[in-house]
Amino acid sequence: MPTTPKDRKSAAYDALAQLILTQARGPGADLDEQRLSREFDLSRTPMREVLRDLAGAGYVELRENKGARVSEMSQGSLRDFFVAAPMVYGAILQLAAHNRTDAQIVELQHAQDAFKAALATGSAADRALANNHFHAVTGEMADNIYLRPSFHRLLIDHARISMTFYRPQDGEMTGKVSAASTQHDAIIAAIIAHDADTAAQLAADHWRLSRDQIQSFVMPSGLDVPLGELPRSIA
Repeated sequence: MPTTPKDRKSAAYDALAQLILTQARGPGADLDEQRLSREFDLSRTPMREVLRDLAGAGYVELRENKGARVSEMSQGSLRDFFVAAPMVYGAILQLAAHNRTDAQIVELQHAQDAFKAALATGSAADRALANNHFHAVTGEMADNIYLRPSFHRLLIDHARISMTFYRPQDGEMTGKVSAASTQHDAIIAAIIAHDADTAAQLAADHWRLSRDQIQSFVMPSGLDVPLGELPRSIA
């Protein structure tokens, strides 16, 4: 069955997003519009639209007279990430516990099944993408128009810099990856129970589990604020 330009645009968006999330296209990498047009069988105009959509979501930066490139991960942006991530994750999970629907619970459970399968047999990229999807579902559950774009942008960088977490080099790291799955199960239980306080605590625990490994990988300097502090309640 032949594909339509709309189908090819959607496929190009999804493929480029995954390449960026897994660092197959690294931070700051140039994106050649002409080459991408050939790769995804799109003319230049729809390819530009794909890149604009990716830029709007935070994957790509558009530079006047210089073309598109993958969003940078500078010292400043990493500092902002480490400051904002624990607060945003906490708010998202608290709101998810308040606002989730039964259909979203089913989707979150399916995302957790996919994450467990990726841990068992998948690559580091598979694991990072499955973890990203799990947390993206909690963002939809939170249903907050102000937090949603911030959370989505945060998830992009979290996936990129957590690739090392999902490529464990020793027994301790392997244990942390397994603990992440256990914490996902606990998060699901708290959300099902509408238990926002427990969800907030689990957000803190989940962030601390990967924070040190991620921090040691990216080595942000000048982080002069406490990392891992979460608001106790937003209710």
